[in-house]
Amino acid sequence: MRHAVVTRFAPSPTGFLHIGHAYAAFFAAEKAKSSGGTFLLRIEDIDQSRCRDIYLDGIYKDLEWLGLQWEHPVRFQSNNMDDYQKALDKLKRQGIIYPCFCTRKEIKAEIKRAGGAPHGEEETVYPGLCRTLTPEIREKKLNSALPYAFRLNVKKALKLVGELTWTDVIKGKQKVDPSGLGDIVIARKDTPTSYHLAVTIDDAIQGVTLVTRGEDLSLSTSIHRLIQSLLGLEAPTYYHHRLFMGSNGAKLSKRDETMTIRFLRHSGKTPEDIKRMVGM
Repeated sequence: MRHAVVTRFAPSPTGFLHIGHAYAAFFAAEKAKSSGGTFLLRIEDIDQSRCRDIYLDGIYKDLEWLGLQWEHPVRFQSNNMDDYQKALDKLKRQGIIYPCFCTRKEIKAEIKRAGGAPHGEEETVYPGLCRTLTPEIREKKLNSALPYAFRLNVKKALKLVGELTWTDVIKGKQKVDPSGLGDIVIARKDTPTSYHLAVTIDDAIQGVTLVTRGEDLSLSTSIHRLIQSLLGLEAPTYYHHRLFMGSNGAKLSKRDETMTIRFLRHSGKTPEDIKRMVGM
């Protein structure tokens, strides 16, 4: 018996959508339609300093032009901070969250001192500087005007939940191994969430059963699976698709204007042309 699939397309309004986004949206919409399920649109707008109305309008126009339809209302992360605060409070009660006062400069300096990331190209993995602060020092810093983030003590969290797995459509069962991410930021002083916490809570609240995203986010899935277990949430299935590259051989970004849906639409391409470009 085929089960109805709930999928979502969750862009951030910080730039115009490119063909990689088109592929993810097409794929998610098709999986929902073919199973008699639901295709959702979610706007990931936590970082209000970078979000712009012109990009939000662009998301709607691009998706409508591509012929995609989604359920209403659209969920905006910025309107649901209470949901993230409740989840953060639950994690805090488990004793696996700690405040981090380190600047990026301090983190990079510590990594260099320890002999890591010699060329500064690798993704920075937090070395745990604030994990072992004494209660007195931590309290003093909390009472100061210093900005800080809340980090998840991944090693401690894994001890609570034990061995975990998640399922990838292509690769099958995968073992949770978030070691390459270190103690990730789970929230900030003035914002009760981060990308990792927000998307995990959103997917659970919206009943998403299939998450579609680029293979560069595969490592993050281990963190999301860990958060799901800590909060007693169901785990969706994941499809990590190939990345689309620009003419320079690098992963497409919203700065690659000639590969945006907006540019291609204005240059005379049709939705069918876009489908062919992405191999749909």
